[in-house]
Amino acid sequence: MKNIYALLAIGIAALNLRPLMTSVAPLLGTIQEELGMSGATASLLTTIPVLCMGLFAPLAAKIGDRLGMERTIWASLLLIAAMTGLRGLGSSVWLLILTAIVGGIGISLAGPLLSAFIKKMFPHRPAVISIYSASMTVGAALASSLSVPVYEQSGEHLNVALASWAVLGVVAAVFWAGFARRGGTSTSGLRARSVLPIRNRKAIQLTLFFGLMSGMFYSITAWIAPMAVDFGYTSDQAATFLTLFTLIQIPVSLTAPSLVAKLGNPRAVLVGCALFKLTGIGMLLLGLPMLAAVIALGIGAGGLFPLALMLPIAEANTPEEASGWSAMTQGGGYMLGAMGPLTIGALHDASGHFNGALTVMLTAIVAMIALQWKMTQGRSNAEKPSSRTGVEKA
Repeated sequence: MKNIYALLAIGIAALNLRPLMTSVAPLLGTIQEELGMSGATASLLTTIPVLCMGLFAPLAAKIGDRLGMERTIWASLLLIAAMTGLRGLGSSVWLLILTAIVGGIGISLAGPLLSAFIKKMFPHRPAVISIYSASMTVGAALASSLSVPVYEQSGEHLNVALASWAVLGVVAAVFWAGFARRGGTSTSGLRARSVLPIRNRKAIQLTLFFGLMSGMFYSITAWIAPMAVDFGYTSDQAATFLTLFTLIQIPVSLTAPSLVAKLGNPRAVLVGCALFKLTGIGMLLLGLPMLAAVIALGIGAGGLFPLALMLPIAEANTPEEASGWSAMTQGGGYMLGAMGPLTIGALHDASGHFNGALTVMLTAIVAMIALQWKMTQGRSNAEKPSSRTGVEKA
């Protein structure tokens, strides 16, 4: 019963880690029109939370050590809910940016500590990360698919459509209140402390991989709908493509970690998912039907994200180590990934089309495949975790 409750807690918390950003994506054109924002400025609504997730993720381990893992997750969920709800006060550029910053901080604290929580509750089952990643994807899908209908039903009020997702945060905070009351003053009730493995070669490789993966993911999430409109599709079709891209990730994210556990080495799954992304971007560059391209991109993203979360956990022996590894890979990775949507917006503003941006994305995927091949050489990440936290020097 305890494990079932823990799985529910993980899933409910993860639902809240993406709506702050993905609720903006299908309304990006409307936001630009109503608030007079350029493409580069509008992309900040996605870029800023991701950048904050990178900048503040390393603090998650330290705050979790001081306040307790569960209490910090609970407080982070409250912060996300508060910032999402604050968007209901009105529609302005500065309010959206402020809530993106503070909400991004909340997400940055919850993300690594949820990975540590999984290591604590399921120490020998890193594939449980599939619940985390699938729930996160469900939250993203709900926000991306329902924000436009909520906007229309509310009488075309942006503030209502963007603030409505605070409901998920309130539910999660109530659910986690019990964990917060029982949480100790450190992640395991001992004197152990989380350490960032900044001199570990594998940790550096995983961080670079996370950065390339997240940069691609958030670029597609932020710009797939505007891209579809630019290619001649209607706004409704563009919103459908975004929803499809997100929904496809759910079954893939549930199966990819288990497949890696069966194979014993993540290389085949990692490279296979990256090739799906390469195919999808190539199809967009060639002007092929967008539906097939979106399906390929969704399969690739659905597999890569849970593995980027799982591999650092598999390298750790304790919740503290998992917190440190996750904080480093997510912190550095999100800082790199935050540049993706901003770069796409700037390239589009400069050229008036997406060909240059797609070419950059294609190059990034090729680099990611090369990195995947290198970082999976030798002992499998999916096997028994090692005790290396800072010994293997870069």
